[in-house]
Amino acid sequence: MTLRADQGAVETLTGEPLPARAGTAYSVLFAISFCHLLNDMMQALVPAIYPLLKQTYSLDFGQIGLITLCFQMTASLLQPVVGAVTDKRPVPGSLAIGMGFTLVGLLLVSRASSFATLLMAVAMIGVGSSIFHPESSRIARLASGGRHGFAQSLFQVGGNFGTALGPLTAAFIVLPAGQSSIAWFAGVALVAMLILTRISAWYRAHQVARSKAAGPPVETGLSRNKVLLSLGILTALLFSKSFYMSSMSSYLQFYLIETFHISVASAQLYLFLFLGSVAIGTMAGGPLGDRIGRKYVIWFSILGVFPFTAALPYASLAWTGVLIVLIGLILASAFSAIVVFGQELLPGRIGMVSGLFFGLSFGIGGVGAAALGELADWTSIGTVYKLCSFLPLIGMFTVFLPNLRKR
Repeated sequence: MTLRADQGAVETLTGEPLPARAGTAYSVLFAISFCHLLNDMMQALVPAIYPLLKQTYSLDFGQIGLITLCFQMTASLLQPVVGAVTDKRPVPGSLAIGMGFTLVGLLLVSRASSFATLLMAVAMIGVGSSIFHPESSRIARLASGGRHGFAQSLFQVGGNFGTALGPLTAAFIVLPAGQSSIAWFAGVALVAMLILTRISAWYRAHQVARSKAAGPPVETGLSRNKVLLSLGILTALLFSKSFYMSSMSSYLQFYLIETFHISVASAQLYLFLFLGSVAIGTMAGGPLGDRIGRKYVIWFSILGVFPFTAALPYASLAWTGVLIVLIGLILASAFSAIVVFGQELLPGRIGMVSGLFFGLSFGIGGVGAAALGELADWTSIGTVYKLCSFLPLIGMFTVFLPNLRKR
């Protein structure tokens, strides 16, 4: 592969010439999406082995929530900072460095002998995530050819499929072989580092070509107060989505085991079913937003899922399987639309906006996991899902978002 930046052109990962204002660079999008898959698959190993960790270290639900909080808070707090810094000075090599943090974190998890070491290990994985997501989201937008929603969905769906694969790898590899087998996934991190090194070379050359051809960012024409209000609404919508998603990813296994008395392996297959539907829903949200407008996608995704979340705590095991698929499909379609909506509200601040929303998603999820864990200890897992079922009603605030499609 040769990378060129002369005469306003660079080449994709497959050697195809890419002018500074060319169409969608599919090879780059698929490569960064695949790295997102590997990254999030490795991260998803940790919550997938919660039942194993709970038994091994005699943890309560509050401590399980603290593990999630430690990981997601380190990921969330650093992401906006990384995004803001790289808006001013992009650092293409940071992608491989971030994956290196994940590699070290996995090795620590595999060898952890105490709760404190577990917290340190997941914090390292969180740092890797905070570096990876803002810059890789920026690369997806650069390679989009103007199809921003599609590119963001393709990038995000890689992460969702990786998250869905986490429970499967835990069920078929980690649980039979034990906690130490997590070290095997350091090889996956190494593969991701090699691919990200190639992507970084494309990114560096593309930045040179684009800087010669790009004009000033297109302004929305909205007042500062309207932009701030819109960002606040998007944050509330993201809170609704992420808090509910946290209840599913962290505690669905325990809910199924406690309510229907199924095995751990069976519960992980249900979790895979939910996370797989999340991946499919994510892929649909971006292209729909490009076509019909992101506001309408957000409307349908957040508020439209309420009937299914309300029915879930009262459903049989068979209907629970159906409902979690519908919830995953509908609710997941919002994230790409929210991220791109925020990027369009603040043109020229792509890294900061991406880091902010990815960071908020992780942070809200971490706080939600800790809070819901404590609530489950005080009451029951069933009570958690009854209360969380009303979160999608926050989607009514979507009515106050501006219609950027008309602008």
